[in-house]
Parts: sequence; C-alpha cells; structure tokens
Amino acid sequence: MGSLKELYDNELKLELQKKLGIDNVMDIPRLEKIVLNMGVGEAVQNPKVVDQAAEELTRLTGQRAVVTRAKKSIATFKLREGMPIGTRVTLRHERMYDFLSKLINVALPRVRDFRGISAKGFDGRGNFSMGITEHIIFPEIDYDKIEKIRGLNVTIVTSAKTDEHARALLDAFGMPFRKK
Repeated sequence: MGSLKELYDNELKLELQKKLGIDNVMDIPRLEKIVLNMGVGEAVQNPKVVDQAAEELTRLTGQRAVVTRAKKSIATFKLREGMPIGTRVTLRHERMYDFLSKLINVALPRVRDFRGISAKGFDGRGNFSMGITEHIIFPEIDYDKIEKIRGLNVTIVTSAKTDEHARALLDAFGMPFRKK
C-alpha cells in the first residue's frame, strides 16, 4: 500500500462523501495537522531534561521539536516566567500522514493491555486529543538510552465541523476506537 495520503485521496474521500451525505467536495473532512506535546514538569529543577525530551520528540517525528516556555510565574511550583517547561512538534502534509500511520499500525498495538482508544477525546469542533502514557511504544525510542519514561499528548486537528464527521474520518484511517 502507499501512504495514507494516497489512500485518502483515492478511496477514503469518496467513501466519506457517500457515508456522510456531503454534496460539496470541499466539505469532506480532512486532516490539517497533528500536534505532539510533551510537558516536562521536572525541568524546573533540571533544565537539561527539556533538551532530552526535545531530542526524543525530534527522533520520534523526524522534525525538530520546539521548546515551550512558561507564560507566567507560579510561586508554588517554583516556576518563573520564560522558563522552559516542555516541547512540541506540529506535523503537516506527508510527515503528518507518516506519523498517523506509525501511530495506528505500530505504536498503539505495542501498548500493554490495549483495548482501544476512548472516543471521549473529541472537543466538539472536530478535533481529537489523546494521551500516551509511555513514549517508549514508538520504535524510534531506544529503551536503553532513555533516562525516564515520559508521556505525550497527541492532538489531531481536522477540517470537520462536527465530532461525528471527525470520528468517521479517523475510523476510515483505521483508528482503533473502543467499542461501546
């Protein structure tokens, strides 16, 4: 099979148009971007942890991770404005489809006791967010070279206007949602 983009363009678009009853071709839901975010709370004591997280996220996606900084100071967390507290990557176009394919076909089946993804991650506007508790489920991460297992958030942004259309799009790509 080719990439997920070719599959979407050649087959899934037409299936979605028929299934959802959409007349205008431009209203067919499509993926716009995937955002990966890794918050690193222990960076307050050790700023080098953010660099390690950024390196792991870069290895995971094939695209350089951006360090995110605190917007305001919080005294109880010993956090100052401008301190590095996480990393993120925004994937678009071919890298986005490659990552989604890797997530669905390689990473999620490696999760222990995996029973599917909860469909409660939709935001009401057609976007889907999910958390991954262990980033070691991805094959690019070498278990022996990491210092700590971290979690990450994955947000899939679609052009769908409703959650039902976004769910139909992700179902068409093969996202393993939990059965009700």
